[in-house]
Amino acid sequence: MELAATDLDALQGRLHHRFDDPSLLERAMAHRSWCAEQGGQPSNERLEFLGDAVLGLCVTEHIFGECPDFAEGQLAKIRSSTVSGASLAAAARDLGLGDHLLLGRGEQRSGGRDKQSILGDAFEAVVGAVYLDGGMDAARRVVLDTLGDTIDRAALAPGVEDYKTRLQELVARGGRGAPSYRVQGRGPDHGREFTAVVLVDGDERGRGSGTTKKQAEQEAARVACQGFGGRSTATAAANPASLRRKGRVTHG
Repeated sequence: MELAATDLDALQGRLHHRFDDPSLLERAMAHRSWCAEQGGQPSNERLEFLGDAVLGLCVTEHIFGECPDFAEGQLAKIRSSTVSGASLAAAARDLGLGDHLLLGRGEQRSGGRDKQSILGDAFEAVVGAVYLDGGMDAARRVVLDTLGDTIDRAALAPGVEDYKTRLQELVARGGRGAPSYRVQGRGPDHGREFTAVVLVDGDERGRGSGTTKKQAEQEAARVACQGFGGRSTATAAANPASLRRKGRVTHG
C-alpha cells in the first residue's frame, strides 16, 4: 500500500479510533481502479460489503431505541435517508477520505476523489475496517460520531428526502396526472452519470443528474417539488434537536 504513516495518523485522529492493525484502514482506502494497476492488490470491496451491514445495524439499533414513538415505516425512512449515497459521501468528505483514497490514474483524472459513489463506498469500507479492528462498540462510535447530525435531521421529518413520493403527493393534491421520468446515461461503466427529466401532464417540471438512475430521478423530483411549492429539506431540518443529547425525538 502507498499510504504514509502520517496520513494514517491524521485519519485515525479524525475517526477517533486508533487501529491495532493499520493495514485494515489502508485496505479501506484501496479502490479497485488502483488495485488493477498494482497487479491484483486486494481492494476495499469486501470491507465495503461488511461495512454496509454494520452501518445498517448501527443506525437501525440507534433509531429503534431513540425513537420509540415512531412506526416501522417512519424508522425505515430515517434509516434510508441516513445511509443514502449522498449522506455517506458527505460523511466521507467531513472525514477527508478523498485525500487518502488510492485511485487508478483514470479515476484520478476524472475527479474520483470527490465522486459520491466512491466516497460512499469508502466510508462503508472504513466502518467495516473499524468493526474488524475494534468490534461493534468501536464501529458504533464512528457511525454515530459521523452520522449523528444526519440522523437528527432525518428524524425531524421522516421521508422528507423522498422527493419522488413527495412530488406524487403534490401533483395528486392538485388533480394532475402521475409524474413520469425519462433517464439517460453516459460515460464508462466505472464513472457513469445519469440525467433525469420529470414530466407532469406532459410538461417538463424538473431536471437532475447523479451517479445512479435513482439519484438523478430524486434530484429531478426535488426541483419539481420546489416548483409546486413543496417544502425543502433545509426548511424541515432547521434547528434539529439532538437525539444523542435528549435521548429521543417526539413525533407530533
